[in-house]
Amino acid sequence: MFMRNLQRFALAAALVAGFALVGCSKKVAKATPPPPPPPAAPTATLAASPDVVKQGQATQLTWQTTNATDVTIAGLGTLAASGSRTVVPSGSTTYTLVAKGPGGTQDASARVTVNPVAAQITPAPEPTEQELFAKNIKDVFFDFDKYSVRPDEVPVAQNNASFLAQHPDIKVMVEGHCDDRGSEEYNLALGASRANSLKQALQRQGVNASRIMTTSYGKEHPFCTQDNEQCWQENRRDHFVFQQ
Repeated sequence: MFMRNLQRFALAAALVAGFALVGCSKKVAKATPPPPPPPAAPTATLAASPDVVKQGQATQLTWQTTNATDVTIAGLGTLAASGSRTVVPSGSTTYTLVAKGPGGTQDASARVTVNPVAAQITPAPEPTEQELFAKNIKDVFFDFDKYSVRPDEVPVAQNNASFLAQHPDIKVMVEGHCDDRGSEEYNLALGASRANSLKQALQRQGVNASRIMTTSYGKEHPFCTQDNEQCWQENRRDHFVFQQ
């Protein structure tokens, strides 16, 4: 009986020791700290003011970024995280900003439209009266040994008179010329008759006689020196000279 109780006691003691041993061997797990948050992504804005300019005019670029360690704009190089810059684009341009940081890359852009400047048209200077005279006044030609205005030359004389009527400040010298046939004295008289005949025709068209002077060169100052009919015809004329 005693022995049986002793055995029971020993068994109970062993169980208690076993439970104690198991309890002592159990360890509490250590807490694991959470991972750090990822780096924040960069932000970027870019604006141009004004965004429409004329060629040669300036505009201002303004930008802002966050979480960026490297900020660039093409053509301007590396820039501060935020700021502004005055630029003068030669043509329409899209400016692109790139912001880089540990959290990635962010782009921003701004478009500047450049309108061409209209070409400045310089008006041609007004022609002088002498230039107008040279352009509009034509010589009047005559038949051989005649001093009356030929029918086919009447429109030329009328146009000359019309121009002179529209420019009352212009005075003219009418030179009478002849071909080289005949004596010098005869041709001087014929040239004078041709100049006076045309002066009278201009007067009939309303040109004041005080504005018309006449002279004769006869055959002294030929316009053509060849000895043929075509050349003689060139020399039988009344020539107009502008007078100051």
